[in-house]
Amino acid sequence: MTSLQKSKRVSWVSIILWVLRVTVIALVIYGSAVTLSSGKYAPSSWISLLIAGLAQGSIYALIALGYSLVYGIMLMINFAHGEVYMAGAFVSFFVADALEQSGFLQAQPLVTIFILLLSAMATSTLVALILERVAYRKLQNAPRMISLITAIGASFFLQYTFRGFFGSGFKAYPEFGAMWGRWTFGSVTVQVVQIVVAMAAILMMGGLYWFVEKTKTGKSMRAVSEDKEIASLMGIDVNRVIVITFMLGGMLAGAAGVFRGLYQPQGIGYNMGFLPGLKAFSAAVLGGIGNIPGAMLGGVFLGIFESIGPNLILQGLGIVGANQLKDAIAIVMLVLVLIFRPQGILGEKLAEEKA
Repeated sequence: MTSLQKSKRVSWVSIILWVLRVTVIALVIYGSAVTLSSGKYAPSSWISLLIAGLAQGSIYALIALGYSLVYGIMLMINFAHGEVYMAGAFVSFFVADALEQSGFLQAQPLVTIFILLLSAMATSTLVALILERVAYRKLQNAPRMISLITAIGASFFLQYTFRGFFGSGFKAYPEFGAMWGRWTFGSVTVQVVQIVVAMAAILMMGGLYWFVEKTKTGKSMRAVSEDKEIASLMGIDVNRVIVITFMLGGMLAGAAGVFRGLYQPQGIGYNMGFLPGLKAFSAAVLGGIGNIPGAMLGGVFLGIFESIGPNLILQGLGIVGANQLKDAIAIVMLVLVLIFRPQGILGEKLAEEKA
């Protein structure tokens, strides 16, 4: 194939992509304009949706950080990370149920939440460490496809292990009375649990960012992510750094499981990690896979768009049952990111030979 033929092919691909980009932007603008001009929703409704999206997005961000941390160190996608999140939520449910039956939950709700966080984070960390030691350690230098297949197999193994032990039925987190109160600011009504989840998640994300940027271990993690061989020659224990990375990802996923139980009590089950894991992976790609601030931003953005998008855009386009399509938004968002900006919002531009 001559260079002229190659340029023609590239130009046609570019034209198609630009037509698609313009079409998507036009649909978003048109749908939003129709919805806003109709006056169907009051400003207070949009603010409530924004806060709800921030709380949900914070949960996605905590899970997405696990994907980004592992990818940044090992250049692999840990598709079993959704099950790490599921394991923490599952165990914390049983702890919460026991504390509710004993009456401790009603007497000490804040202490109960602290206990749930400890139990979930410990469980998810243990599962993440077992995955690293058993499934991934010997695959550090293996082709990426082998690691990917292993991660998918580990995901199914964990799902059906929990199903075998605890059954296929869904369980409901006990309600924390104080958490389900409402605060009213003028015409805006906000659930207390939304504020608590969002603030706690933001604090954890800030703590992780400080750890990676300011501590000696964090600097070792950044060195290993740049070049494992050179980091090893400089005296850094690469295996130790990888273990710490999985620990951090597991802790954040466990915390996300508790926040999910507080925010949406229904639906604790063996396959609860699949869809949030897929959305969190989309959020990590959206922000820039391997980029910690990008994963935070991508998760929050996805949660807000998932909350506001169906009402703002899809209803304006005349799509029936727009709110029922919110789970598809993560997939659409992933496709659009790969089309518009493959490296993500904050991701570094890939070298041509890696793209």
